[in-house]
Amino acid sequence: MRAVVTVVGKDKTGIIAKVSTFLAEKGVNILDISQTILQDYFTMIMLVDLSGAKEELSVLATESAEMGEKIGMSIHIQHEEIFNAMHRI
Repeated sequence: MRAVVTVVGKDKTGIIAKVSTFLAEKGVNILDISQTILQDYFTMIMLVDLSGAKEELSVLATESAEMGEKIGMSIHIQHEEIFNAMHRI
């Protein structure tokens, strides 16, 4: 099962390290990653593999949102199919 992780917020040092460490500790494998900085705003989107995850997607989503609040970022995890359905024109 694959999911999409989005991270948005004011740019600061260590965002990628904190998010990727969090995912690795949860058994989530990053398949692809894209990030950019738009003026002072950091944006990142990742495609991840949840097949080795230690927790259910709903738990990961809650924990990642909580971790995002702690580091001043907005972090969302959605199942790939839901993400694709939401972004179809």
